Formats: sequence, structure tokens, C-alpha cells
Amino acid sequence: MASEASFDVVSKVDRQEVDNALNQAAKEIAQRYDFKGVGASIAWSGEKIVMIANSSERVLAVLDVFQSKLIRRGISLKSLDTGGDDGPEPKPSGKEYRLEALIKEGLSSETAKKVAKIIRDEGPKGIKTQIQGDELRVTGKSRDDLQAVIALLKGADVDADLQFTNYR
Repeated sequence: MASEASFDVVSKVDRQEVDNALNQAAKEIAQRYDFKGVGASIAWSGEKIVMIANSSERVLAVLDVFQSKLIRRGISLKSLDTGGDDGPEPKPSGKEYRLEALIKEGLSSETAKKVAKIIRDEGPKGIKTQIQGDELRVTGKSRDDLQAVIALLKGADVDADLQFTNYR
């Protein structure tokens, strides 16, 4: 039996599923009656997703359609960053309103430190954490302890969509 067991905590998003959700949302926006004549659209702009309409309420409705498509495709809304801490805020741009969103990938150093602190404070003794770029390596002698850490992190309130990979 191996002396050390480990797994990685990562936050990754399937870009193809995000693209499919965006295309479905664009089709629905083009066909829905309540979006006719308001100039509503959603599209990629480099790495950002840009939503446009003639009022801030319509932009938020476009965001709502996109979020529902993401949920149906199994993508956590924690990976969608719309800007402000107190919710998305459409910005006026000429005669239209715009809202930009980013898809967050990888653990930020702040989030990785928060997860490591949760493991240190509430996890089993003898578990070590190490931040490696945009992921967190968790090691321990017992696989049971590692499974307890995974269960702890699944119930934790973290602002990222955590996944567990490379379980050895």
C-alpha cells in the first residue's frame, strides 16, 4: 500500500458546454416574443460573454435565460462572474445596456487559502495541503481521512465550483 494518498482540488469548466448553453440562449432570445424589438443579444467577445438590450431589465432577463441554460447543462453558476458583489449591474452604453460576464476557471490564491484553512481547522489531523498554481493538492496517510476532507469540502461554503481529481 502506498505511504501517501492524495487528490487535487480544482475548479474547471467545460468550455464546449458553456458555448452550447450560449448558443441555446441566443436562439431562445431570437425567438421569444418578449425580446422582439428590444435589440437583445448574447455573444462571446474574446474571453467575455456580452449581453446587450435596450433596458437594464431586458439585459437581466437575457442573463436569466443564459443562467437557466447553464444549469440545464450541469455548469455551476459559481463559475459565472458577472462583476459586482451585490449582483450584476448593467452599464449604459449609448442607447443600449451592456452586461459582461466571465467564466472563472482555476482556484484563485484567495480561494485556495480559504479551502486550505477549512481543511486545517475542521478536517482530520495529519492532512497536508499545498497550493500548486491554480489547484490545491491534499495529501494524507489514510484514504478514509481524504474522503472525510472531500465530504467536508462538498458541504463548505466556497465561492468556486470545486471538483476533486487525481485521487491516488
